[in-house]
Amino acid sequence: MSTQDQTPQFLVLGAGVIGLTTALVLRQNYPSSRITILAKHFPGDRSIDYASPWAGANWCSMAHDNGPLEKYDEITFHKFEQISKEQPQAGIEKMGMWGIFDSPIEEAGILSEGTGKIWYEELVGGLRKLGENEGPKDKVFGLEFGGTWRINTQVYLAWLQAEVLSSNISLVRRPYNSLASALEDFPSATLLVNCTGLGSLHLTDVQDSSMYPTRGQTVLVAEPKTPIPRMYFRSPKRIDPETTYVFPRPLGGGVILGGSRQDGNWSEEVDMNLAKDIMERCCRVCPDLGKVEDLKVISHGVGLRPSRKGGPRIEIEKRKGWGIPVVHNYGHSGAGYQSSWGTAERAVELVKKALGTRAKL
Repeated sequence: MSTQDQTPQFLVLGAGVIGLTTALVLRQNYPSSRITILAKHFPGDRSIDYASPWAGANWCSMAHDNGPLEKYDEITFHKFEQISKEQPQAGIEKMGMWGIFDSPIEEAGILSEGTGKIWYEELVGGLRKLGENEGPKDKVFGLEFGGTWRINTQVYLAWLQAEVLSSNISLVRRPYNSLASALEDFPSATLLVNCTGLGSLHLTDVQDSSMYPTRGQTVLVAEPKTPIPRMYFRSPKRIDPETTYVFPRPLGGGVILGGSRQDGNWSEEVDMNLAKDIMERCCRVCPDLGKVEDLKVISHGVGLRPSRKGGPRIEIEKRKGWGIPVVHNYGHSGAGYQSSWGTAERAVELVKKALGTRAKL
């Protein structure tokens, strides 16, 4: 048996946070394999077709399945802890947060199925109920998170890419309209991991009709002279079109203000009326921002979350036309960053399963 037969060769399609993270977990498990990331966009690009740069982003789990989704987020939380300690330049830092809800806790989408508890309470250093005089007077209830992760997405994506390059993973900038066309260009590949996010709706041999865009809009503003002491979000429930958030970003990232959730909206144009509404909402929830007219706007952002009915697709698929197994890892909607390391680990478990005995090599 030749060395090529013994050592799997991998293609990863997509270079967002999911594709880059999955490639790194592949490298950890297959130190001598050839790994190539194929993508139209890489960190540094700003395109409506490239979701990762536009994220908030922080760790505030949306999962309440008492199952794999919670596990993905838990694994990622611990990985962020490790990165923040060992690689402080990566753009991940811990910060407290206030979560302000406008519906009763039973309706807020934060209690796990079967347990009726908030599963991550211990993980985030405890949850304290806000007093009547803390936060907006008209809230239904509020929680203080002891500490969770805030992410400077610009810095973190660049760090991920640098980690990929230092791990001897190749990058090829090239668009593909199908998985088969990518495999034609790399006939020696043993397995392909599909991390194309919303692109999986348009790939001619995937065409996942469960995929749809959830448009988000943000405003990046300058850091106030008096630092904002915590992150904030306010919402009727954990996932809601009316969610408001204020995330001070580490390492000179300014403060990101959001947000919006517009299912099925593909528009990349900035809605200035929505931007004004976002700034007004954020100044109400975080008085430390000051008045709307005092905000120093750096830029407006529009991104399309890769949402999927039924949640993310992490599974093996085999077809005659492909000739090799494909592992899908896409459809994370707004949970891409906070589930990234957990879903990457699950995808690589499936890679090992798909390759059978080769996983031992």
